[in-house]
Amino acid sequence: MILNLIFWILCLLINFGLLAIVFYALLCLTDLEVDQMDPFVATANINRWILPEFVLQAVLSLLLLLTGHWILFLLAVPLTCYHAMLFIRRQHLIDVTEVFRNLNTDKKRRMIKLGVYMIFFTIFIFRFVLTSVHNYPSFSSRCKPHVLVRF
Repeated sequence: MILNLIFWILCLLINFGLLAIVFYALLCLTDLEVDQMDPFVATANINRWILPEFVLQAVLSLLLLLTGHWILFLLAVPLTCYHAMLFIRRQHLIDVTEVFRNLNTDKKRRMIKLGVYMIFFTIFIFRFVLTSVHNYPSFSSRCKPHVLVRF
């Protein structure tokens, strides 16, 4: 019971990390688009967080698989496979020389990822609250009935 609650907290923390990474990359790409950031700095900042994002996504998928949450696992697998495909083809890093050519495509991909992670965040929040409510003992079981003493 308490392990289930810990599981949902862990999923929330992992998903929050994924949301932060994708949002940061999207922010860097937007700053690059409006010419507020140097392309070398922007690509270095984004590329620094790509592998941690892939690892967190793989850990989340593995965690969902091992705990038997099959539907959530099947929802997470396409993005994990996409990350694996990018890594195997060595297309996961942003190239400084082609950053402006692929800027709109990269922004769209990250917006889709942000949407997927927001859906997962909503599901995880709902499951966390549901598990918390079910694990919390009711008020009537904690209070002992008062015994009236009659004289």
